[in-house]
Amino acid sequence: MDKVVILDSTLRDGAQGEGISFSLQDKLAIATALDNLGIDYIEAGNPFSNPKDMEFFEMVKTKKKFKHSTLVAFGSTRRKDKTVEEDKNIKALLDTETSAVAVFGKSWFLHVTEILATDGETNLSMIYDTVKYLKDKGKEVFFDAEHFFDGYKDNKEYAVKVLQTAYDAGADALVLCDTNGGAFPDEIFEICQEMNSLFPDKIGIHTHNDRGMAVANTVMAVKAGATHVQGTYLGFGERCGNANLSTIIPNLTIKLNKTCIPEGKLSKITPSARKIAEICNISIKRNEPYTGTAAFAHKAGMHADGVLKLPRSFEHISPETVGNTRKILMSEITGRGAVLQEIKKINPHITKDSPETLKVLEELKKLEAQGYQFEGADSSFEMLIRRCLGAYKNFFELLNYKIVTGRPCEEGCSATATVKVKVGDKTQLMAAEGNGPINAFDKALRFALEVFYPSLVKMRLIDYKVRVMESKKATAAPVRVLITSTDGKRIWTTIGVSGDVVDASRLALTESIEYKLIKDTVDNAVTLIPVNV
Repeated sequence: MDKVVILDSTLRDGAQGEGISFSLQDKLAIATALDNLGIDYIEAGNPFSNPKDMEFFEMVKTKKKFKHSTLVAFGSTRRKDKTVEEDKNIKALLDTETSAVAVFGKSWFLHVTEILATDGETNLSMIYDTVKYLKDKGKEVFFDAEHFFDGYKDNKEYAVKVLQTAYDAGADALVLCDTNGGAFPDEIFEICQEMNSLFPDKIGIHTHNDRGMAVANTVMAVKAGATHVQGTYLGFGERCGNANLSTIIPNLTIKLNKTCIPEGKLSKITPSARKIAEICNISIKRNEPYTGTAAFAHKAGMHADGVLKLPRSFEHISPETVGNTRKILMSEITGRGAVLQEIKKINPHITKDSPETLKVLEELKKLEAQGYQFEGADSSFEMLIRRCLGAYKNFFELLNYKIVTGRPCEEGCSATATVKVKVGDKTQLMAAEGNGPINAFDKALRFALEVFYPSLVKMRLIDYKVRVMESKKATAAPVRVLITSTDGKRIWTTIGVSGDVVDASRLALTESIEYKLIKDTVDNAVTLIPVNV
């Protein structure tokens, strides 16, 4: 298998995405997750322009050693009016004491004259001096040719001269950047192929997703000979984001037989995505390739039946390959065989003709008639099966609750909830404030139960959806509430249906907590006993 070097820029380029902000501890946690995945290089930030990045480099010097990954400091070439020795940006790169650095320079002549306000030869000197100086200091140097594809199409001769200059100065990789995300895959392939013929085994690729082509462009660059790939995990980044490494790595490994991460690490692709998403406080898109909860989900009866008989007939890879799982979405169009498959996960001795199977099917039909829809709430369907099979226990009883909303209110505290729960022979009363009645109820319920079940501290709600089912009834219409929760290891969705949105939310929330406690019991293979209070 051919080696493709991976440089992850989540901590630098990814941090430029809207709504993304990393604390020092966030950066360390993400870097650790990437290291555990086996990423070759982690671009940890720009120490000159961002003081927090410099803090991170200083912290890592004394507190953290990585098992696999090499940290990379990022910066620009020297300024046009400074020597490389006196340029503060270059000094900051050296102060990080990283063994590898990435420096960007202009390859689009338009940028040279209009943005840098200098001439072509001066820009080439800036590139040469910087790369040569850093190489003489013993650094591994990656040269990012900014806006290369725009520059190539505008002034090919000059763009190639930029690469030649960095190459002559000793750059270890010449990274062609589609900075504006405007190139098509065929353009990427042809240009990368040509550059690889001029600079064999030196070409890298860095793409952005402004036209939704970053992954495709990266793959085509590798097919054209690129051996160095840059991107961000989950595609974080400015505007529409960067090339998504959680998609690119499996594509290159499985489909093109390239070595991107160490052997045996591919199954960490999905767990790593969920870990990083959790740190960033975002939800992974359900239909995210390889890592989304719906990436291997099947609904149609024929598809569900086929994939259960012969998985490769309806799946291009096994979900376990990337650490994900197959889901059969339960609905009125799902066949009995698919339902039985879900039942067997809990009791493998149940057959198609068992009375328990009929009971599940009848309960499914009854609840769907009430407005329940389990295709997006697989965890609630598992709970339904457990109840029908007698494999369910009540971990707590919600004795009563009261929610009060009002105006005016403090920011983030528009409602107060009081709940009373019973666990065994003990009761607990708890109150909480929240941003709305559901948030307040969620907090109060979990606070009350955390006293008995400390593992609930790690649980949080990450998505909340309300669907009005009979719009003609206006405010009297029944509602369907879907709640997605996580504990950092799992992501699950539960459902509640009622004529009252708060009551529907109560049903979904309590079931979400029950599901978490059941899974903790199964995972630990022990009976979960509440702590004494």
